[in-house]
Amino acid sequence: MTEYKTGLGTSDADNIYLLGHDVANDLMGKVSFGELAFWLATKTRPTPSQVRLFEAVLVSLADHGFTPTAIASRLTYYSAPDSLQGAIAAGLLGGGSRFLGVTEDSGKFLNQKLQGIDYSSFEKSDWEEHARKVVGEENEHKRRIPGLGHPVHKQGDPRTPVIFRIAEEENVLGPHLSLFRAIGEVHEEILGKKLPLNGAGVGGAALADLGLPIDLLRGFALIARTAGLVGHLAEEQKNPIGPDVYYSVDRNAVYEA
Repeated sequence: MTEYKTGLGTSDADNIYLLGHDVANDLMGKVSFGELAFWLATKTRPTPSQVRLFEAVLVSLADHGFTPTAIASRLTYYSAPDSLQGAIAAGLLGGGSRFLGVTEDSGKFLNQKLQGIDYSSFEKSDWEEHARKVVGEENEHKRRIPGLGHPVHKQGDPRTPVIFRIAEEENVLGPHLSLFRAIGEVHEEILGKKLPLNGAGVGGAALADLGLPIDLLRGFALIARTAGLVGHLAEEQKNPIGPDVYYSVDRNAVYEA
């Protein structure tokens, strides 16, 4: 008999099981959605401190207003109001290198720059020295550092200090956040300009410090943004902007041969 093994969920005629627990009796009303999402991805139940930082990052990524992802979701809903799932999917598909994907890109970048480094006894000066090396290498090859800079919050992303503060309060600030904070401190002396550490980048560093799989970091950003897109569609149902956006672009289109 063929077997398909999973450590996630199963069910029978009377019960549903998730991560080895009875959903109805062991999990419902006892486990937050954020805790469950973390648990599903790692197969390890997070501590309350890990959950607090994880959920703070999710909240920070849930919605940023009329971003391209939200507009795509609203326009898709206008085009196909019978397909709510299509509208949500349209918004999620836009999560890439400019929106949402920065969370994953920053986590991967920092993780790569920590490979082969014994940072167990690093102090502030050590992190800054390593950060100078990292920034210098990227600048030499004319590569941008993911998570450094923001098109709107040019003087500082309001989410950034909060994520650092929560990580410190919960004693879960690890090497990814430490390196990213040091990059924020030293990059101006190398690049010649001051750029803020953006919330998506700091969120990626925080998720990496929590031990979440690096290759899944964008998935957590998408979980967060799904809630925001549902909110946009709820608003679109009551006060639609999709028709106006469509007509504005369509009526102002200029043909060029």
